[in-house]
Amino acid sequence: MKFVILGFDGPDGAAKRKVHRPAHLARMEALDAQGGVVLAGPLTDKTGSLIVIEADSLEAAEAFANEDPYTLHGVFERVEVHPFMQVFPKEADPQ
Repeated sequence: MKFVILGFDGPDGAAKRKVHRPAHLARMEALDAQGGVVLAGPLTDKTGSLIVIEADSLEAAEAFANEDPYTLHGVFERVEVHPFMQVFPKEADPQ
């Protein structure tokens, strides 16, 4: 199942992001290597980040979001996790 994670930066998010980016990226790279990252990146209006992941349940997606270095160290002051159904681009039909 796919889930959207929206991380909203706190007042010191930009400064904290620089410090905790290596740990955040290492965690994202590990999930990506397992095929769990659909897409991810910062919002260009500097309000936070958008992450779309594959997870077994809402609880697993929430745990992933809550254990992210950006959440743990206050880059994100608020995190939302939502189930997501991809319509486009159309996924290849496994045969």
